Amino acid sequence: MPMTAGEIEALLRAAFPDAKIAIEDLAGDNDHFAANIVSEAFRGVPRVRQHQMVYSALQGRMGGALHALALQTSAPD
Repeated sequence: MPMTAGEIEALLRAAFPDAKIAIEDLAGDNDHFAANIVSEAFRGVPRVRQHQMVYSALQGRMGGALHALALQTSAPD
C-alpha cells in the first residue's frame, strides 16, 4: 500500500524535529515523491550519510510502501 506525503513527513519530523520539510508527489500517484529537508542534524555530514539518515528515518519503507523518493538535504544557512 502506497504512503501519503503526510505519512512520509510524520516519519521525517519524528527523526528531524527541527527540520523544514517539503514533500511533493511528483506523479500524483502516492508512489513517486521528492523531499527537501533542511535540518541542523545534517551540518558537517557528507551528503551520502545525510541520505542514509533519511532512509533510516523511513524505517525500511523505501522500496516497499515508498517506491521512489528524490532527496535534497542540507543544513540551514
